[in-house]
Amino acid sequence: MIIDTHCDALLKLWEQPNRSFFDSAEIDTNASRLKAGNVQVQLFAIFVEPWIKQEQKFQVVLEQISLFHEKIISPYPFMRHITKWSELDELQDGEIGAVLTLEGLDPIGDDLTKLSILLQLGVLSVGLTWNQANLCADGVGEPRGAGLSLLGKEVVELHNKKQIVTDVSHLSIRGFWDVIELADYPIASHSNAYKLCAHRRNLLDEQICALVKRDGFIGLVFHPLFLTEKEQATIDDVLRHVEHMCDLGASRHIGFGSDFDGIDVYVDQLKHSGHYGKLVNELEKHYSATVVKGFLGDNFRRTVPK
Repeated sequence: MIIDTHCDALLKLWEQPNRSFFDSAEIDTNASRLKAGNVQVQLFAIFVEPWIKQEQKFQVVLEQISLFHEKIISPYPFMRHITKWSELDELQDGEIGAVLTLEGLDPIGDDLTKLSILLQLGVLSVGLTWNQANLCADGVGEPRGAGLSLLGKEVVELHNKKQIVTDVSHLSIRGFWDVIELADYPIASHSNAYKLCAHRRNLLDEQICALVKRDGFIGLVFHPLFLTEKEQATIDDVLRHVEHMCDLGASRHIGFGSDFDGIDVYVDQLKHSGHYGKLVNELEKHYSATVVKGFLGDNFRRTVPK
């Protein structure tokens, strides 16, 4: 049973609320596809587009949370809102756990009360930035490349206190190292290996090793640009990144954060959640059943707070 640590279905529902979460062909991670792919837990990112005016961003976050309940949780009894990490182990046969995450702290500005509200509403993982800078840290697209601000460090301290995962995907390199030093629960929800694909969104070998040392987690992403730097990729390319991270000692620290619904080019034969079985079949040709089980979900379960 698979845990996928990143998708952008909420953004698609916010853009067009008339889309059906059950079977809309436009939603890569719709309920029917999650079931077909044996996805047991899906993390749903709340993401606010950079073009939204600052004073409207927190409202957009609340709208996406409302849509999460209205379109994903309420209509389908088999979709279970996970409000604390220990509930991952309480899922029943046929249930799919749904976890809220926040991708970028832009919407809170400098107001930690807003972040506290989101944590009370069930957000369990927070990425400090998207590609740009905000008041907490610089993203990978900010030329300045600064690390965490004093506010950003306060945020990480709050995460530690509340057992919230701190996500370094999209974060600047200096920001990454600040998180490694400060965070109790660091992860990279959707990042690949820079050594194999020199994209700014990927992790250097030193970063991969640091996450392993901190008993963190890395979700490999299915975006071809992060796999091959081209708009074409195959499942073999995904396996190359798996193998490279395993060679660095990460076999018990990696899984998958597809980025479905946030990408518009796809890995061949891996174009939505219903295709996960094809990836599993290839993994089973190269790794033991125990290691594959780790990739698919056990590694994530082990590294998140309980």
